Amino acid sequence: MTGEFDARRRIAEVGRRLWARGYVASNDGNISARIAKDRYLITPTGRSKGFLGTDDLVVVDDRGRKLTGALDPTSELPMHLFVYQSRPDVQAVVHAHPPKATGFACAGIPLAQCVLPEVILSLGQIPLTSYATPSTSEVPQSIRQFIGAYNAMLLRNHGVLTLGSDLLEAYYRMETVEHFAEIALVAKTLGGASPLVGEDVQKLLRVRENLGIEGPPVDCVDCGACDSATSRTPPGQIAQGEVPPSSDDSSDESIIDAVIEQVRKALAER
Repeated sequence: MTGEFDARRRIAEVGRRLWARGYVASNDGNISARIAKDRYLITPTGRSKGFLGTDDLVVVDDRGRKLTGALDPTSELPMHLFVYQSRPDVQAVVHAHPPKATGFACAGIPLAQCVLPEVILSLGQIPLTSYATPSTSEVPQSIRQFIGAYNAMLLRNHGVLTLGSDLLEAYYRMETVEHFAEIALVAKTLGGASPLVGEDVQKLLRVRENLGIEGPPVDCVDCGACDSATSRTPPGQIAQGEVPPSSDDSSDESIIDAVIEQVRKALAER
């Protein structure tokens, strides 16, 4: 658990990194850290993450009551508190809108393919939540299905949420998600990614186990490497029985093609 003084400096630094990388714009995003059993340090509403001062941050209790700070806490406070209450192991939470990963979230496509060994080792798959109106109690409900097993998720039409044992781990996971999304888009322009086969995925899972990495499940339904091939819900399926926009692979392909074409047109007009 990070002390308050150090957590203030770390949150300000993570905010600058998010802003510098273009993962947030204007006053977007929010960051928090657990500083005591029932105390949390969180970013305020209406402040750019690129220009946060350590004194701008707010301390709240586990019921969301402000204890110290001149500003009001982010309106996404309920989502942060839900994470901490659901996952005692989580010490930091980062929410941002990295463009490429958020593009997948807006297209309704989870980052679920077993493609990059590093992602399989560290994050498993990156599921897609159901849509929830930002800053409402719908957001905690939308992540309920995944919070127990995943440390990164796409928030449908909203952005990305990452969790960590400390602030830097939560931030680095945000970088990994966006990097994976960028690689997925590039692979698509080159004819499509080539997922790892079941045997290779199994080897990576054994490596993860031998290294003591406590990663989430890899719910692959394509290669048969996991029990999920016969017993689990496909990755990214919407919670509470809601049906995703489309479960047809060709539909997903057409969505990605449309996104890529729009990006190409925008670049050509510059």
